[in-house]
Amino acid sequence: MYTTQARVMATYNKWMNEKIYDACSQLTDEERKKDRDAFFKSIHGTLNHILLGDKIWMSRFKNSAFSAKSLDQELFTDFEELRSQRSSMDEEIIDWVAGLTETSLAGSLEYVSFTNPAQRRYPLWLAVTHFFNHQTHHRGQITTLLSQRNKEYGVTDLIWLPEVQPGNDSILTL
Repeated sequence: MYTTQARVMATYNKWMNEKIYDACSQLTDEERKKDRDAFFKSIHGTLNHILLGDKIWMSRFKNSAFSAKSLDQELFTDFEELRSQRSSMDEEIIDWVAGLTETSLAGSLEYVSFTNPAQRRYPLWLAVTHFFNHQTHHRGQITTLLSQRNKEYGVTDLIWLPEVQPGNDSILTL
């Protein structure tokens, strides 16, 4: 059950990131980087934060090294480079999720928190759910900012994921 959910969310994540980046590409660099009073100030800042969060979480999941200076750290100033890195990260996420099993998801994840340097331990399935929820939360902020700019990004509902067909259980093959 959890493996299917993780695969669906990884696919949804990639689909939505492609749609969001397509919509953002219709803006000028100045428009993307303008402070819009969002939590991470701008559309560009929020896109950077999502990628940064993904890098932090993937380093935890894969037990690999990644060091961040702050949660608002700008990884890439160039939009096309940011977009390319986002695409690479989405593929990395899909590949990692493909290797998850119900047994691994029933296990635990231990790590030191970035925001409050203390040891944390959670069921892996919960950490993975949080990982995808974090992305969705911040993409919601970006869609609001895009709507305010009259930029279309299309439907965002999970059930409209192209791989999901009403009345068809094919989603289970992801």
